[in-house]
Amino acid sequence: MSKGLATNPGGLKGTYAAPAIAKAFEIIEVLAQRPEGALVSEMATQLGRSVGELFRIVVVMEQLGYLRKSPSTDRYTVAYKLLDLAYRATPAQDLVRAALPQMQDLAINAGQSCHLVVANAGSGLVIACEQQPGIRGFSLRVGASIDIIASCSGQVLIAFSDAQRAEQIIDAAEQGRPQPVDREWLAGRLTVIREQGYDIRKSPITYGVTDISCPIFGIDGRVVAALTIPFLELIDGSQKVHLDAAREMLLQAVARISDTLGFRADQPG
Repeated sequence: MSKGLATNPGGLKGTYAAPAIAKAFEIIEVLAQRPEGALVSEMATQLGRSVGELFRIVVVMEQLGYLRKSPSTDRYTVAYKLLDLAYRATPAQDLVRAALPQMQDLAINAGQSCHLVVANAGSGLVIACEQQPGIRGFSLRVGASIDIIASCSGQVLIAFSDAQRAEQIIDAAEQGRPQPVDREWLAGRLTVIREQGYDIRKSPITYGVTDISCPIFGIDGRVVAALTIPFLELIDGSQKVHLDAAREMLLQAVARISDTLGFRADQPG
């Protein structure tokens, strides 16, 4: 196969063209937005391509185990093989393995759900979630994308990143927003979070929820994730522990996770 310079559909010039690979990732991105799945014809319409362009690629992706086809509706969805591969090919597997036991204990002892968030380009990505064991609770699903600029988890990730990484995250997030990021306001928020060592504030989305988020650090001293409790305060006050106690439990949990990952709080840098 010959290689040559070409202009790709995204408008980037001077890059190598690999049309089949580009279409495969376009298919995955379309299906990521459609949990109910999609017919090949629907994918083609959304991507502005012909059915013929996509059909063979979809069939090969199904044969390789990356897509699955519903026998009753003929709709395709992304198979779990892709998630498994992503975990094994990135540090996420080690992070989740270290975090889950602490998240399970936290959910039981605090009586609150919690979720683990990593930076994913210009957004936050939930890679693990632990439900509280009671009948009432609030949580985010695994795979959910969150606003990294406005969310509690996102601001914690930015606050404890080094300056270069933080700027990269903000720049990437800004590309998908209708208005520029208010960097002066954000800088003030990040300063407060760094001074506290965590963030705690009323949810900007859900009544009765106070978000508490703390950073998790890796062996190199860099922030690798944020662990967040969306603390649900019940009207009758029957929650297992109160907000301050839940915050302390969360701080202890992230310290243990960071320790498991090899982080030492007294290390230089």
